[in-house]
Amino acid sequence: MQTRTLGPEGLVVSAIGFGAMGMSQSYGPGPDRPANIALIRAAVERGVTFFDTAEVYGPFVNEELVGEALEPLRDQVVIATKFGFAFDANGAQTGLASRPEQIRTAAEASLKRLRVDTIDLYYQHRVNPDVPIEDVAGAVKELIQQGKVKHFGLSEAAANTIRRAHAVQPVTAVQSEYSLWWRRPEDEVLPTLDELGIGLVPFSPLGKGFLTGTITETTTFTDSDIRATIPRFTADARQANQALIERVGEFAAAKQATPAQIALAWLIARKPWIVPIPGTRKLERLEENIGAANVELTDDERGALDDLAATIQIQGARYPEHLERLTNL
Repeated sequence: MQTRTLGPEGLVVSAIGFGAMGMSQSYGPGPDRPANIALIRAAVERGVTFFDTAEVYGPFVNEELVGEALEPLRDQVVIATKFGFAFDANGAQTGLASRPEQIRTAAEASLKRLRVDTIDLYYQHRVNPDVPIEDVAGAVKELIQQGKVKHFGLSEAAANTIRRAHAVQPVTAVQSEYSLWWRRPEDEVLPTLDELGIGLVPFSPLGKGFLTGTITETTTFTDSDIRATIPRFTADARQANQALIERVGEFAAAKQATPAQIALAWLIARKPWIVPIPGTRKLERLEENIGAANVELTDDERGALDDLAATIQIQGARYPEHLERLTNL
């Protein structure tokens, strides 16, 4: 597996990471804990060194899962987690929380769940409009000075927010949704990251599974699958959006690759500081995703995919309105 460098302080990670969220939430029932642990360790065996989790996934259980899986492999991996939400006494998420004292408390809890002495990359999960970003960056800076965190990140943050945070504590990476069917970060965020030397970590790089080519208008989702609530995944939207995946599928066949591999290779080819973090609960999908690192796109091929993504109008919002309001893009 090739490596890439994120941020001005040089965080080196595998060119393709692993997003662990789906092992604990959002996509319905999955494999049991031992199977998930085995898959995470299989990813390390295959060269993946960059693993993404968050306190809110579950909540809490995803960090515990990642911590248990990677504890014996700690010196081989980079673990990223996130803060920024409040929880009630029963562990239910109740809103945003990024005051400095809340960040310090969250960090201590994440360190324990992850079974580590230091969090490699610590993101603010969502920008909190009630807390100045300078205060957030300052709190993480203190954690870095104390040796509890190594690198600072932001998730779904706007360009101006990134600049303000970066002026207090260098930002290593920004995590945002980015893929062939969600390209808004290109407007302002990517140019800002390029200027400041900050890495981009795209989540949902496969469009929550749509860009794999395995989802059609007849696919059904359980009530516990987040896609059942997303406008972009209504039956009508999926039928309309098949135009994109059909064209990507044709492109993939010509390259002797899969649609998922083309979608990931397109991201990797855009900038040397982009590291997608696809998630999966299946070994065959893990190996498929990793294989994307070996799919090389020429400038002409990348341009053709750019044109394709720009000319096909994707139908449906990426989130329900209440979730979209949490973003700062």
